[in-house]
Parts: sequence; structure tokens; C-alpha cells
Amino acid sequence: MTQKVLFLDSNHPLLKKGLENLGYICDEDFTSSKERIENKIKEYQGLVIRSRFTIDKTFIDSTKNLKFIARVGAGLENIDVDYATSKNIQLIAAPEGNRNAVGEHALGMLLSLFNKLNKADKEVRLGKWLREDNRGLELDGKTVGIIGYGNMGKAFAKKLQGFDVEILCYDIKPNVGDDNCKQVTLSEFQAKTDVVSLHTPQTPLTLNMVNIDFINAFQKPIWFINTARGKSAVTKDLVDALKSGKILGAGLDVLEYEKSSFENLFTNKNMPEAFQYLIKAENVILSPHVAGWTIESNEKLAQTIVDKVEANFS
Repeated sequence: MTQKVLFLDSNHPLLKKGLENLGYICDEDFTSSKERIENKIKEYQGLVIRSRFTIDKTFIDSTKNLKFIARVGAGLENIDVDYATSKNIQLIAAPEGNRNAVGEHALGMLLSLFNKLNKADKEVRLGKWLREDNRGLELDGKTVGIIGYGNMGKAFAKKLQGFDVEILCYDIKPNVGDDNCKQVTLSEFQAKTDVVSLHTPQTPLTLNMVNIDFINAFQKPIWFINTARGKSAVTKDLVDALKSGKILGAGLDVLEYEKSSFENLFTNKNMPEAFQYLIKAENVILSPHVAGWTIESNEKLAQTIVDKVEANFS
């Protein structure tokens, strides 16, 4: 029997070609409503999605023959994982595909913050040559703390190996430390770290995890990098910590204001006060959720999905 896969988002052509080479018929539907997709999903054995909409219980109940859902990304937070699993639908993600890109982006943000590169660049373009105002910091000798030591956290730790830094990680899973990073308790983590980089998935445990109480538990002022999920950090609390000096600077690739609502912030008179602060702060670097979004990772993500489908269903 011929197997069919429905693509709900555009992806690297390698993904469609790879699945076709495995014998699948690949259809695309990038525009239909969720309800229309629900009406025809029973025809398909596979589904490929990025973040177009949530795969919830209602959607899953509309499937009859679905064997797998492949998300071309690192996380599965837009899928009801427990319910899909209960229906014997295999879930496939591809954190291996963009972990290197995330590690490089996190390091780039950190070095840019330490050396005030964004601030200096703007000033030079305005004819200002302010050397002392742009005296930077060196990463050597610092303690870098990684929260969440999975694919992304390990990639960041690997990128730090060329620096003379101590690398610690905190993770709810035991025994995840390795030669690149020492796993410690949360209390030791908060006692020692100078830099905190977040690499956790979005789960009920990580939602609003980085709040004012969490931040104030650090014994030293910290630099904060978030290339994970925007809703894991409370923006107002980050801003309060930036104002007080508890956070010395922040690199934020993700925000709680994302997707369709983000552009509306700039046309809406009710732009959150915390966000108004972030976009003006010289010690904050912002990027539009692109840490894992490189030319290379686009191809790697696609190939990872193909390889996993082949391994599990061929």
C-alpha cells in the first residue's frame, strides 16, 4: 500500500525528495484552515509540520491512519504529545539538525554583549569614536552556566571549549554532564555562574521559570542568554533585573511576544512597557528566533527527519 505524507509548511526541498525516495507520496497544503486539514488528514500516514498550528486532541481524533508526525524543529510543544502517543502516533523532532547553529548564535550574542559590538557599531556610524565607553570584557576566567543540557546545551558547551572558562550545567535529568560541562545542583549553579544560557524546551516546568525570584537567587550579577523559548522568561522581571544591575546584559533570540502578535506591538498603542525598555537598552541584543535558522541547519533539519523516518518506518 502506498504511503502518503502531508506537508503543512514549506521546508528544504531535500525533505520532500528524501521521503519520495523512500516511497512516500508527498502532498503540500500551506494555506487551508485547520478544519479543512482535519477533514482530509485521514488519507495520510505521515504529517510534516513546523509551527503553523497546534496539533491538539481534536486534530488527532480526526486522523485514522497517521503513523507519524514530524516537526521540522527542535521541540514538540505545539503537539499534544501524550495524546498522540496514546494513539500510537510516533513523534519525530530534529534537534540534531540545528544544535550547532544555536550553539554558534548563543556564543555570538555573548561575545557581542561582552564587547559592546552593537553599541560601538551604531556610534561609529554616527561619527562617534568612544573608545573608553566601549571597553569590553573578556570571557576567559568566567563561569558559564547552561540550563538544560540536551542537544542545544551540549552544542553551546562545545563551542566554549576554546575559552578558559568553567562550564556548569543544571538539568532536571541526572547524569547528563560530560567532559565539556560539569553538572551541579541549582544552589551551586546560582552561587558560581557569571553567564546563564537557557537551552530548555517549553514545558509546564519551564514556563515562566526565569522570574524575579529565580534571578535574585544568583549570588553574582549575571549575563543572560535565551535562545530557547520566550515564555520561559518573564519579560517584566528580566527588565527589572536589567534596571537594577542584577542582569548585566541580555541576548534574547526569543520573546514572549512572538509570531503573529509581534508585529502588532509596533502599531498598537499598548506596547508593553517592558518591551519598550528592551528595544532601547544598549546592553540588550535581540534577534527574531533565528538562532537555529541558518542555511546549513535548514538542510540538516530536513535530512534528520528523512533519516528518522527511514530508520523507523522503512
